[in-house]
Amino acid sequence: MSEVRVNNLSNENSSGGPTISGITTFSGTNFLVPPQGDTASRPQDCPPGSFRFNTDSAKLEYYRGDTIGWQEIEADDVEMNHRLIDGKGTRMLFAGGYTPSSNPNDTFNNVDAITVETQGNSIDFNNLTANLTGMANFGDTTRAVAAGGIGPRSYSPGSTTNQIQFCTFASQGDYADSGGDLTRSNMFMGCFNNKVRGVIAGGSYPYSNTIDYVTIQTLGNAADYGDLPAKAGYPAGLSSSTRGFMIGGIRVSAPDTADYNTITVFTTSTTGNAEDFGDISTTRYEIASSSNATRGIIAGGYGPNYTNAIEYITMATAGNSQDFGDLTGFNGTGKGGGASPVRFVLGGGYGTSPHFMNTIEFVQIATTGNSKDFGDLAGFGRRVPNQLTNNSGGVSG
Repeated sequence: MSEVRVNNLSNENSSGGPTISGITTFSGTNFLVPPQGDTASRPQDCPPGSFRFNTDSAKLEYYRGDTIGWQEIEADDVEMNHRLIDGKGTRMLFAGGYTPSSNPNDTFNNVDAITVETQGNSIDFNNLTANLTGMANFGDTTRAVAAGGIGPRSYSPGSTTNQIQFCTFASQGDYADSGGDLTRSNMFMGCFNNKVRGVIAGGSYPYSNTIDYVTIQTLGNAADYGDLPAKAGYPAGLSSSTRGFMIGGIRVSAPDTADYNTITVFTTSTTGNAEDFGDISTTRYEIASSSNATRGIIAGGYGPNYTNAIEYITMATAGNSQDFGDLTGFNGTGKGGGASPVRFVLGGGYGTSPHFMNTIEFVQIATTGNSKDFGDLAGFGRRVPNQLTNNSGGVSG
């Protein structure tokens, strides 16, 4: 084995480092300093496998290729993949929702669970504190939170709630009142989260541009975060470890009411108003959405028709959504979406026929293509089964 001892190495014109081939061993008990810089300075002309230290997120990241981009190296990805149902996998919950209005109790408190890595039907997990739909659902790797909502669907003043309730992923105990409240009562809000806080935006009764946040492990009353550009109901939400996104929805800007296709972005750890990121391909609302560390997936929705489109964004790079594939089950809206680091899963919803769906579908996030069958929700079909996972990614309701 050869040994070279120098203070600095560069290529022949000092424009960069040398190319080292073969098996290289770094020995000693000190440290290796990789290249570093903020998110905005990420290079895009490097080969897959390149790595650097991101000074914004304070994490190592590696380049996965042109279609995926940079992804954080997270030690707790292994931990998140071993939060369990029956011993292994990412736990995903489908909470509440509503059924045909002919049902005398058209909203319900049932919570189902699946293991994202294992295809199959959902199982009964626990119950919400009340029959609800239209909650904002978020969490971290240990705790699931549901905020706001409506039940039953009377759409009358006083029928929405500002309650914040929670349960733990590791057990099947029912949700409990946290003792804290949102700053307003509302339903069909968008939400996203990192491992520390959940952010709740908009709402449809009344239409709102308010953004709240709560600290997941303490769960006191929500605090003001900022404002959306306009009042919006039914937006979709997703997030990376540093950024949150609100997508689509019904925008209210007097005297007009219209669906919209805007993607807005936030820095999750701070507070402030939304900033423009890009657009999705068509105006729509009630979109299923979630993400892993680098890529956000959106699927389905309505406006002006039910759609089966699946699209994606690279969360570190501003721009419009790109085509991913199509849902292979039913065109529809009101599907719940969640993700592990590898899979995006969505279930339930409302479409042309059958109106209330109980199907569950999935895609592999790092690729593109049409969805595949995963299984079915227990019992009957439901619209807006609010969904989240202990992967700590963004979720939609």
